[in-house]
Amino acid sequence: MKTHVTSDIFNLAPIPMWIEDFSEVKRQFEEWRAQGVTDIRGFLRADLQRIADCASRIRVIDVNRKTLEVFEASDLAHLTDNLGQVFRGEMLESHINELSALFDERTEFESNTVNYSLSGRRMDIQLRGTVMPGFEATLERVLLTTEDVTEREDACRAEAKNRCYAEGIFEHSPVSLWVEDFSRIKQMLEELRICGIVDFRVFTDVHPEFVRQCMSEIRVIDVNQATLDLFCAEDRQTLFHRQNEIFRDEMEKHFKEQLIELWNGNLFHQREVVNYALDGSERYVLLQFSVLPGHEHDWSLVQVALTDITARKKAEAYLEYLGKHDVLTKLHNRAFYIDEMNRLERKPLRPVSAIMIDLNGLKETNDSLGHDAGDALLRRLGEVLNGAVHRPNHAARIGGDEFAVLMPGADRQATHAMADTILELLKINNQFYSSAPLSIAMGLATSEDGEKIEAVIKRADVMMYEHKRAQHLPGGSLMRKG
Repeated sequence: MKTHVTSDIFNLAPIPMWIEDFSEVKRQFEEWRAQGVTDIRGFLRADLQRIADCASRIRVIDVNRKTLEVFEASDLAHLTDNLGQVFRGEMLESHINELSALFDERTEFESNTVNYSLSGRRMDIQLRGTVMPGFEATLERVLLTTEDVTEREDACRAEAKNRCYAEGIFEHSPVSLWVEDFSRIKQMLEELRICGIVDFRVFTDVHPEFVRQCMSEIRVIDVNQATLDLFCAEDRQTLFHRQNEIFRDEMEKHFKEQLIELWNGNLFHQREVVNYALDGSERYVLLQFSVLPGHEHDWSLVQVALTDITARKKAEAYLEYLGKHDVLTKLHNRAFYIDEMNRLERKPLRPVSAIMIDLNGLKETNDSLGHDAGDALLRRLGEVLNGAVHRPNHAARIGGDEFAVLMPGADRQATHAMADTILELLKINNQFYSSAPLSIAMGLATSEDGEKIEAVIKRADVMMYEHKRAQHLPGGSLMRKG
């Protein structure tokens, strides 16, 4: 009766079960021991044919119904006659585990292996074996289960593939990517709410040290290769240790705005910021901040993407420069001059002074020597004015050979001093170009009470033309000042 019940359990088991005779394998083990083999794993790996020989010595005594079903065999004979189709390929390598366990006289073992059904279907197998009681010395009866875990292993392989895909996208992205832990920052913000803080912007204005503390609590988990390239870092360790060189100066102001976004519940936001490479050069970047899905409750995983827009910002700055400067002389242009006049008119600051300058002989030089020679004169005068005029004053080229200097807050004495400086630098410049000396006419004017800026300019302009006419009189070089 007991044998009958045991037989029923064996046949009705929901996983494939095998009863096998390993006694011939045991005898082979004894021969190898007699030859001095102790490292069975190394011995088997040295010649995989030894594994195949052991496998051929195993005799299948019985299998249950589930085994016949899984391996698509009609009966035991059908299965045993075709074991070469079932146990093949990578099976030999994994077979080392069970052989090693039995060689070391362990009575239980398990491994992951691959089997094939008789129709050729590949199966991932979770193999477990137990030497049945009473057969430890001979290994005549070993019970094995071969559970089909293909679905589970397929899921694991798919997960590994997806992970590899995601890691590949992260590592090889052309955009700088940072994976960071903001969980401590979330705790700090929640603590402020508990303390009754409502207006977070005012709080950070009053307590800038809180912003700096939050910056120090960011934990960088990983960065990609584009990040190392962007910030000129040799490796991740170097980057992590020198973060204070990257995030400095204006970054604190930008990070404060990030904190305000987070305080207001905006877990996805972007802004343009300035960072610095480890060689000290500026990096203008578009920062895109995202709390990764599934981590909204603690911000323990966030992604920061930095797109390098340095070239774009430089182009924008250059276009802005061109909009306000004369390319040839590097002085401000007429558009800037008009805007500055209007700005000074609106401002209450007085007095305002102006110096109007005309480059003598430009047309004659262009006609006789060519425009390259004339351009050289203009560039030299630009060098003189750039050397003499500094903020808050501005020098501009307002026409072909016409220049102006606007001096907010400057009285007559300051204006005369500026004119003397310009003439002194002009004299020095001419010493280097004695064959083509610069000659200018100047007119100066300082605003009277209630006088409009345009009227000041006109007075200086009139005086400049008077100076120009005087230069053409015998011995005329007097500069009129008003």
